[in-house]
Amino acid sequence: MKEQQGNRISSGIIAAISVAVIAVSGAIAYYALNPEKGVISKPNPGVTQQPNSNTQITNEQKVEVYWLQDNGTKLSLVPQAVTLPQGEPDQVIEAAFSKLLAGPTEGTDSTTIPTETKLLGVKVGDDGVHVNLSEDFTTGGGSSSMMGRVGQVVYTATSLNPNAKVYIEVNGKQLDVLGGEGLELEQPLTRESYKQNFEL
Repeated sequence: MKEQQGNRISSGIIAAISVAVIAVSGAIAYYALNPEKGVISKPNPGVTQQPNSNTQITNEQKVEVYWLQDNGTKLSLVPQAVTLPQGEPDQVIEAAFSKLLAGPTEGTDSTTIPTETKLLGVKVGDDGVHVNLSEDFTTGGGSSSMMGRVGQVVYTATSLNPNAKVYIEVNGKQLDVLGGEGLELEQPLTRESYKQNFEL
């Protein structure tokens, strides 16, 4: 009797092992034929995984700050790309002007904006970009210096929209005449009007 019971146990164990082997074999065959269904993926050592660019979220924005460069015969406006935190247009242009008023970081670039000049406010509206500067902006330098600093302001203010109109204000009042030599500013200013009316 005990011998029969032992045979039964042995047969039951063999049957269970057979079922397990068949199940495992079936699973291996399934995943071998359908690798995309597998839960384990073995990386290929020769292939570098690239992140999906569609899912990357950037919190940065590139704008241009304009400096002056001496070409030997005349000055010209040159852009410097800067990366700023993403934000509303007012905030981005304000951050660009903070960089501008801090002065150039590259050796060949210069500025004619007086170092004491402070930004009192920036407003980007439907009518254009309003830049409010301290009175220091109007001091020192001859006509070339005045034209250069106006160009720096106009081009930096329009770095988000090159076709935008710019209104330069000093202590909250529109600036119509700049400097002791009386450089007249017909506002609003644009990049196009600057090119036509001012020669650096």
